Amino acid sequence: MTLIQLQYVLSVAEYKNFTVAAEKSYVTQPTLSMQIQKLERELDSEIFDRTTHPITITPIGLKVIEQAKVILAEAKKMGQMVMEEKESLEGTLTIGIIPTIFSSLVPLFYKTIKKNFPKTRLIIKEMKTEDIIESFNERELDFAIAATPLDEPQIIEKPIYYEPLVAYIPENHKLHKEKYINISQIAENELLLLGEGHCFRNNVLTICGSNQVNRGDLQSGDFSTLVKLSNEGFGITILPLLYVENLSESEKKCIRYFKENNNPTREISLLHHDTQVRLHFRDEFYKLIQGIIRGMLFLESNNVTSPKLKLS
Repeated sequence: MTLIQLQYVLSVAEYKNFTVAAEKSYVTQPTLSMQIQKLERELDSEIFDRTTHPITITPIGLKVIEQAKVILAEAKKMGQMVMEEKESLEGTLTIGIIPTIFSSLVPLFYKTIKKNFPKTRLIIKEMKTEDIIESFNERELDFAIAATPLDEPQIIEKPIYYEPLVAYIPENHKLHKEKYINISQIAENELLLLGEGHCFRNNVLTICGSNQVNRGDLQSGDFSTLVKLSNEGFGITILPLLYVENLSESEKKCIRYFKENNNPTREISLLHHDTQVRLHFRDEFYKLIQGIIRGMLFLESNNVTSPKLKLS
């Protein structure tokens, strides 16, 4: 039994197809099939039922796959322990980032992180919160950046910053003339929201009161569509402050801040599973993100009328 055989098994289990699994594993299909067959002979059991389309996993195969995940995770952890002992920033690390942060934050830090960690291969994925939690539990993810708290006992949360939320009020809306607004002014039937599964949607519903807003038939997976719908007169929407930098100059004129004592925020944290050993990387990555936010705070220091990001 080898680690590469177990990796091939997990690849077939994921794609339910030997050819696709081989392509994703960068080997030929005969090579992958031969290695899995060798493992099945060693175990004297079939892991996959090859008579079905797509391929299915046998009952004993399900148990083998679960144990394979544990073995591969522990093997990866051994290498990470050595890296951590050396305080090395080398190796491959996978970082998940929720969609409502990804487009705003990644462009700010990607070049810097490549420069600061030249020997680290970082795989950065856009993932919903529920997928991040599942990937942590499956040991498929090293770190993540997401809105918190998650209340998951095995996930460690290290708050990075607190991000104010702002309202997008188009020119044709009655609230556009207001300099500041209250949450209570967001009327029923006019709040445009992200679709189900986005944690930012839940943040907004919590802030506004889920029973006081119409969840609407217009739901999108990204802020840019919500802004376009708002400009077309379908309502108003709420955005995280960092996203405002993605707007055009004319669209920025539609941003309205909430009154200071009524300003909603969301907590953004660096996450990892409680079994993660690469804590030196975590601390360096954390400092890098905070440094970028600190730089933004300095650039915003002359604008006293707008809400500010707040470091943890």
